Amino acid sequence: MAFRSGVYARLPTERPNPATRHIDRRDALSIVRLINRQDCGVARAVGRQARAIARAAEMIARSLRAGGRVRLVGAGTSGRLGVLEAAECPPTFGTDPRQVEAVMAGGRMSVFRSKEGAEDDPVAGRRAVESLKKGDVVVGIAASGVTAFARAALSEGRRKGCGTILITSNSHTPRNPAEITIAPAVGPEVIAGSTRLKCGTAAKLVLNTLTTTAMIRLGKVYDHWMVDLKPTSHKLRLRSLRIVCDLGRVKPARAQALLKAAGGSVKLAVLMARRKLDAADARRLLKKAGGSLREAMG
Repeated sequence: MAFRSGVYARLPTERPNPATRHIDRRDALSIVRLINRQDCGVARAVGRQARAIARAAEMIARSLRAGGRVRLVGAGTSGRLGVLEAAECPPTFGTDPRQVEAVMAGGRMSVFRSKEGAEDDPVAGRRAVESLKKGDVVVGIAASGVTAFARAALSEGRRKGCGTILITSNSHTPRNPAEITIAPAVGPEVIAGSTRLKCGTAAKLVLNTLTTTAMIRLGKVYDHWMVDLKPTSHKLRLRSLRIVCDLGRVKPARAQALLKAAGGSVKLAVLMARRKLDAADARRLLKKAGGSLREAMG
């Protein structure tokens, strides 16, 4: 849906910031301090959206628990943040790459090089979610709230029976197509219209909180440890070892042996250590507990 130029002029993301007038006359240190002062309010603005973020996280957790999928859609900075979030879920939480995906307006190459006009394509937005089904979740990321690509994806998702979430910096998005809106009021940007700044920071904070909360609710975290991580690098293998030592209450040599017997699964290794089980019995117990280590530990 197209919006008239007057609508764009009134967007909070387009307004000039009185605090940054004549910023081009300042020296580097003064500019840095001014930007930092503006950034300080972003976390507070996100905090005021806690209830909406919690509702959205529960929506995502319900969908994933039932075998559903989550698709993050956006253009420009918003789309790139979605790509980053989706890419981080498999190594951090052990999700299948198809469970949490991102679609960027303009296609994959737009992640690295801007493709002007891609955000204005509602047909592509609808196509971005065409493979989703009832019970899946569409997360539209659009700083202005009026990006045609993201709005069309949300509208199509809602038509298909998907849960719909909009992450924006515009709390008064016209004809909002989303069931849940998360809209941190960060105020005008340091440079008018440059939504990679405060709006981008706010969206990243929201996405971090949204996916992490959902994954915790799914049992992918025990205490403060990521027990479903994929040990695909030297750093992550060492982290896996530390987790098994800490939660399994065993020495490093024993933790190493348990991880090997568990095929690298931290959850299984911890459960084997604490309940004195072999891998097969631990796997059965974990499955019975729905993948929750806390429940399996009793």
